[in-house]
Amino acid sequence: MSAPTSTSLTAGRRPGGARYRALRRVVPGLILVLLALIGPYLAAHPIDTPVTAPFAAAGDGAPLGGDQLGRDVMSRLLHGGTALIGSALLVAAVVTLLATLLGCFAVLHPTLGRAVERTADVLILLPPVLGIMLIALAWPGGGRWAVIGAAIVLGTPYAVRIVAGAAAPLANAGYVEAATARGESLPYIAARELLPNLRATVLALFGLRFVEAVYIISMAGFLQIGPQPPAADWALMIRENAPGILLNPWAVVAPSLAIAALAISVNLASASLAPRSARKAVTTS
Repeated sequence: MSAPTSTSLTAGRRPGGARYRALRRVVPGLILVLLALIGPYLAAHPIDTPVTAPFAAAGDGAPLGGDQLGRDVMSRLLHGGTALIGSALLVAAVVTLLATLLGCFAVLHPTLGRAVERTADVLILLPPVLGIMLIALAWPGGGRWAVIGAAIVLGTPYAVRIVAGAAAPLANAGYVEAATARGESLPYIAARELLPNLRATVLALFGLRFVEAVYIISMAGFLQIGPQPPAADWALMIRENAPGILLNPWAVVAPSLAIAALAISVNLASASLAPRSARKAVTTS
């Protein structure tokens, strides 16, 4: 019996290696999300109590220095990720759910499909910044829920198109036609025939909608929409401390790096978990 070639050994190890690489990309995102969620319990100081001089440099009592009011930047950084991640997760979940339902029903019901397409066309034409301002400012009470509502409204049209594009070829499959011939209802066909074949697309869509929600919520913070002082919010920290960036750069750099690291790590995680075909469909739609 001939010895196995290096090619065959490599081929045999490939599935495990791919899973290891995917896991390696997921772990940083999970660690960062976990740190953001437990951050408030790790903070050394209250978020609204001055502990040093305004824009003081890093010192023993404040590892990242002070902000514009002398509050501990590190403590506010540890508090600031919880609300952002919670809001982005909520937005991503609602957008993915709405897009999955509307996208599946749109390809199964032509009349509904045309109505969804026309509505999506109108919302997609709305510039993101203008959309955030109009929706958030018109929202009763404003604040964080206004930003969440704006992110859902702005993110759903693109997501619906992605799901509909992935579901359209499946709608003409034999098993879908057989279910239609048996007289099955649209919810049954969508849940039993379409959704099992759209899991990869939905997974990739959820990850990308989360990243998009992080950007939208952060943008709203820069525009002074959403959380207001003295709330600890990464985007709010950047806007508040920008005037003193030369005195204490960490007051601006630290929350900026946190937002970028969160978006990149979650993007890598979703790209690793979803098959290549699903990632391509989501990113090119």
